[in-house]
Order: sequence, then C-alpha cells, then structure tokens
Amino acid sequence: MRAVVLNGYGGTEVMQLLELADLHAGPEQILVEVAATAINRADLMQRMGRYPQPGPKPEHEIPGLEFAGRVGSVGTSVSAWKVGDPVMGILSGGGYASQVVLHERQAIAVPAGIDVADAAAIPEVWLTAWDALVLQAGLGPGGVALVHGGASGVGTAAIQIARWVGARVVVTCSAGKIDRCLALGADAAVDYRGGDVLAAVREVSGGRGADAVLDVVGGENLDLNLDALALRGAIVQVGTMGELSAPLAFGKLMMKRASLIGTVLRARPLEEKAALAQRFSKELLPAFADGRLRPVIDRRFALVEIGAAHDYVAANANVGKVVIDI
Repeated sequence: MRAVVLNGYGGTEVMQLLELADLHAGPEQILVEVAATAINRADLMQRMGRYPQPGPKPEHEIPGLEFAGRVGSVGTSVSAWKVGDPVMGILSGGGYASQVVLHERQAIAVPAGIDVADAAAIPEVWLTAWDALVLQAGLGPGGVALVHGGASGVGTAAIQIARWVGARVVVTCSAGKIDRCLALGADAAVDYRGGDVLAAVREVSGGRGADAVLDVVGGENLDLNLDALALRGAIVQVGTMGELSAPLAFGKLMMKRASLIGTVLRARPLEEKAALAQRFSKELLPAFADGRLRPVIDRRFALVEIGAAHDYVAANANVGKVVIDI
C-alpha cells in the first residue's frame, strides 16, 4: 500500500510517501481500500510532535483521522459488511494511506447520494460537532448555539446540525467567510477579530444567551463563552487553536449553573467509538441521504500534494474540509 509516513517531527518536509506492506484484516476487522481522506488540524499538530497517536508507537507513524472507501476484505467473524460496500469512519491514525483496517462496528455506511470520495469530509468533523452539541451539550429544538470557527470543518457541520435539530446558531469567523456561514444557515456570523459576539448572541436568543457553546479555539475565549451562556448552558471544548490555558471565573460558572466540558474522539476506547458510530448511522445518515445535511468541501489535493494541503489548512484559507484523494 501507499502511505504518508512521518520520518520525524517538524515542517511538511517530514512527511514522506512510501510503499509499505499491504494490511490484513483481523477476525472482527474490515480492510478498506481508501478512496480519500481529509485534513484535520490534529494532523498538523501530530506532524509537529504535539499530538501523538494513542497507544504504542507504530513502526511507521501514519497521520490521518478519517477515511472513506470500499471494503476490500473482511475478517472471519465479520457479519455487518461485505466486499465492495462503501464505508467511512474515524481512526486513531493511519488515514493517509491507500488501505486501513478497523473494527467492523466502527465503520459507517456512506450515505446514499454521496460520492465515496466526498464522504471522507464527513466522519471526523460531523461526529465531533454532533457529539459535542447534541449528545454532550443537549442542544435541541428552540435552543441557541454559539460556534467558534464557523467556517472550519467542525463549524460548517455544526451550523447544519444546529439547524437540523431546530436550534438557532451564531458563529464567529474571519470577515471574508461571513457570507459563506450565513449561506449555510447561521442566524448570525461575527468577525472574530473585533465583532460584538455577545450582542449577536443576545439578539438571536432574545436576551437569554447560548444554551451550547462549541469552541475550537481555547483559553482566550473562555471568559467570553461564560458571558455568552444562558442559565444551565454548556461549553464544549473540542480544540485548542489558541491559548492552552486561561483564568476561570468560577463565579460566572457557578451563577449560571453552567457546565464546562472537554472532549476528544481520538483517544476514546473502541466500545465508545463503536457506539457513537452506530448511533450516528441511525440518527444522521438519513438526513445526508435526503439532502438535509451535506459535507462542505473547500478543495481537493492528491496524496503526493500532502505538504501543500497542510500548508493550505495552516493558512486558514479553507471553508469546510480539505480532501485528499488517494
């Protein structure tokens, strides 16, 4: 198989495209011939040595947290899939490759009407946004969400999920991306460099505040997030593009009876990932199949262009996902 391997940590020059031995599925695993993967900021952090893959260090460290492709072979105990089935899913690593293996219960069917290569833009960000906003923060009909990084992969998914559950949504983004976020369904979009986020939240919520805040930035947003929260609201931290620490105003947290939740998908055990995949399949796939939800793809690169793809994401140039065609 072909794979992008890290031969050290640092800039894009540490990524090397190699020919490696083909993979083989274990008894409860499926082997997938990968059509495409996608870039996540966690990949950039791993490349720089700041976000190691969970578990023992593999012989070949291959980044990549998601994939889409077709089943190439199945283990002896597999019953849910057959050769040729179009599937997608999340990984702890290994997605920058022409083959991946995973437990059969972690795989998700590619929705009807979505091209297999386009489906690579779904797993990581849609599972993250749905788990954070709906399962952890409890966003539902009549609620209001504040989403930071509204033009990111997670943000473009979060906008659609909020509208799908019957909630309203305010996002922050750069000025040049405001119109794109509004077109996706955001009720308000605010320039994160100086716009009045609290005023937008008050207007959209009728003065009540946000029931759920999804934050990909980190420390410098914490006080703003607490101010923006409604009573019994929840802040869910899914990333740290900014400061890794910040003072916490316990008084604000307590007076609002608020929740501050940190979450990641990558380090979760198999059973949790499998349960999340199965629930996602049941609850969200029909909305992709009928067009109510759709992946947002900004740009595509070939696997040999992986360095340029990382540079593009690092420059914050994208709206939605950057897909790598294998």
